[in-house]
Amino acid sequence: MNDTAILWVVATPIGNLGDLSPRAAEVLAAVDLIAAEDTRHTARLLAHVGIDAPLLSLHEHNGAVRVERILQHLMRGASVALVSNAGTPLISDPGYELVRRVRAHDVPVHGVPGPCAAIAALSIAGMPTDRFVFEGFLPRRSAARQQRLAELSAQTRTLVLYESSHRIEAMLADLASAFGHDRQMVLARELTKLHEQTVQGSVAELATWLAADANRRRGEFVVIVAGATPSCHDDAGRIDLDGLLAELLALAGTRDAVKAAVRLTGLPRNQVYARALALQ
Repeated sequence: MNDTAILWVVATPIGNLGDLSPRAAEVLAAVDLIAAEDTRHTARLLAHVGIDAPLLSLHEHNGAVRVERILQHLMRGASVALVSNAGTPLISDPGYELVRRVRAHDVPVHGVPGPCAAIAALSIAGMPTDRFVFEGFLPRRSAARQQRLAELSAQTRTLVLYESSHRIEAMLADLASAFGHDRQMVLARELTKLHEQTVQGSVAELATWLAADANRRRGEFVVIVAGATPSCHDDAGRIDLDGLLAELLALAGTRDAVKAAVRLTGLPRNQVYARALALQ
């Protein structure tokens, strides 16, 4: 293998093309091949900065074949850059398998850091950032989404979620059910773009804000949700809930056990129900 073989993982703008770093542009101009989630999207970015480079699509539907092809290029000594449609590759984007395989072949992998929607939103949200949980996109189906939110409702760290315009209203409705209407949150929409908006309030307030104007439901969203109050949802509380449910489930059916546990603990029903199912 030639020493020139390198896989570059390059962050690209999430909206404003001016956010492409000089180093990222330099790397993209120098590599032998660019692996892109959507070659048409990346071609527009490259044209904007005057770069003409070979492109190869790499997405969730062709990953197995494309990874092998990219590996062949690298093993012949070529340099390859991996980019996503927007932001930092592999953050809720395809590419993990490529990086894993490349590392297994002892090919160097270097990162060119830059824009990331999750970090950009978190940095302006005004919520605790010393510890946070990135969940990316929640399940598309409502039942699965509700179950995942119920599992997250006791999380005391700040939550960072992605959501599309098609599901943002349904997601807020499920958030209200699992976390309560008063949980504080921030919606960051169309970050770095012309119609960027960032609004803060309770789940109920932001649901009302979204419903008031269809234009507010357009684009891609980063959802920042305040963590649960530690005194109400600490690890000891979770152990007590499990113990309580174990006792109740031994005496009654799931429905009655959950109902009694909700009444005794004051926890959201979805959270208690999810724990009851897990214990069974």
